[in-house]
Amino acid sequence: MPIKAVVFDAYGTLYDIQSVADVTEDAFPGYGAIITQVWRIKQLEYTWLRSLMQAYQDFDAVTRDSLAYTLRVLGLAYESEAFERVIEKYLHLDLYPDAAETLAALRPRKLAILSNGSPDMLHALVRNSGLDALLDATISVDAKKVFKPSPQAYELIGEVLGTAPDEVLFVSSNPWDAAGAKSFGLKVAWIERVTPEAMALACVENELVAPLTMFKAIRTQMDELGFEPDHRVRALSELPGIA
Repeated sequence: MPIKAVVFDAYGTLYDIQSVADVTEDAFPGYGAIITQVWRIKQLEYTWLRSLMQAYQDFDAVTRDSLAYTLRVLGLAYESEAFERVIEKYLHLDLYPDAAETLAALRPRKLAILSNGSPDMLHALVRNSGLDALLDATISVDAKKVFKPSPQAYELIGEVLGTAPDEVLFVSSNPWDAAGAKSFGLKVAWIERVTPEAMALACVENELVAPLTMFKAIRTQMDELGFEPDHRVRALSELPGIA
């Protein structure tokens, strides 16, 4: 079947989640790197735990709870102003440099985001980055009250865009998301921004593993879940050649 729609994950795929590092370092000098990585790890973990517990709270609450956890375990006291300044960055994450140009090149296919983000967070982020002019839909899992990689979350693509699973190319840099989308029956392109060779070399060359290196080891390599993507690319800019 021809590809009628290309649907993107948001966080880590179109938007660089590591771009929160400057504001975390500014708010908590000397702790920016560890805050950034523990925060993201717990943020994802809380989405999966809440889905399994059937105790849904939206991504705004999850993001706040995971930051509060991170600051507590690091023993960092904070004022509400500093906390809110860090949280605010999630509405202004940096786009990957090739994101806007890639979306424009994928026309006339339908273009959308499917994200764990709450509607308010996503719409603000898309508007602030200018992608609202390129997207046909910004879809939040909040409509199903369950997070990816639940199959119910991926069902939203067909419900909103009117497409069958094999008419959709789903794009994510998150291996767990790519596996979830493939399990659901979507065609999948995984953005492999960190190769296994680079990952192994980073671990070998350093006596102490830096927080970012640990994050990459845990969250950037393809998971052993029995589902492989249809395409592996190194950057968003490669997508027009396969869609």
